[in-house]
Amino acid sequence: MKIYEKAPAKINLLLDVLRKRNDGYHEVEMIMTMVDLADRLEMEELPRDTIIISSQVGYIPLDEKNLAFQAARLIKERYNVRKGVYIHLDKKIPVAAGLAGGSSDAAATLRGLNRLWGLGISEDELCDLGAELGSDVPFCVKGGTAIARGRGEKLEHIAHPPQCWVVLAKPPINVSTADVYGKLRANEITQHPSIANMRDALERGSFQDMCDGLGNVLENVTLELYPEVLQLKESMIRLGADGVLMSGSGPTVFGLVSKEAKLPRIYNGLRGFCKEVYVVRMLT
Repeated sequence: MKIYEKAPAKINLLLDVLRKRNDGYHEVEMIMTMVDLADRLEMEELPRDTIIISSQVGYIPLDEKNLAFQAARLIKERYNVRKGVYIHLDKKIPVAAGLAGGSSDAAATLRGLNRLWGLGISEDELCDLGAELGSDVPFCVKGGTAIARGRGEKLEHIAHPPQCWVVLAKPPINVSTADVYGKLRANEITQHPSIANMRDALERGSFQDMCDGLGNVLENVTLELYPEVLQLKESMIRLGADGVLMSGSGPTVFGLVSKEAKLPRIYNGLRGFCKEVYVVRMLT
């Protein structure tokens, strides 16, 4: 039997950092939602007790460094599964991009193996497992649109964004989330984006207020380290996107666009200097 799972990318409509915690992590408040750019995973049981991962791309690890591998190993160990699994990962989400591609793959692996092996694990239990793998994994297990607090593992689901187009553009650099958080001075942040305003905009379905409420306190750090990201953001604004923000720790920048007629100009303008550009929809 084969099991198929879709692993969508996420974007941060809002990302705020409140403080650095005693455990070394940062206390965050985020509003995350998913877009229709996705990896696809195919899982098949193996008779011997092993984990094998393959992919059509050559630039991702296929061993213990891969979050999908770690998810499979965790679920096998925790639930004493003595069977093996072959996972093929059809990779579409850019890596090290601020789009939670690896976290979404891990979440899809947890969901898929729960089904493949008939383990009957609840969604909340899968989220707890996911939290052991990474801060974004619990959100990726559940999907939807949510406020994430704590390290990102405390979730409160809220209204979906109004439907619109999303243009994603990733410059040809990789950004280390650990490096960005390492250079952030949480106690020096003077302007915090408003969770309440963004939540209200989503509940009212106001596209304009959603665009006005976008905010990410990590932008200043990443833009200073990588001028390419600033160039991308300024270009997207100039080309006519309605709301523009860097996702996560970057370097991907997304633009929210209400009118389909604007898309060719934005897409073609960005493709002039950025190879990885995607036009997708919100997943609602």
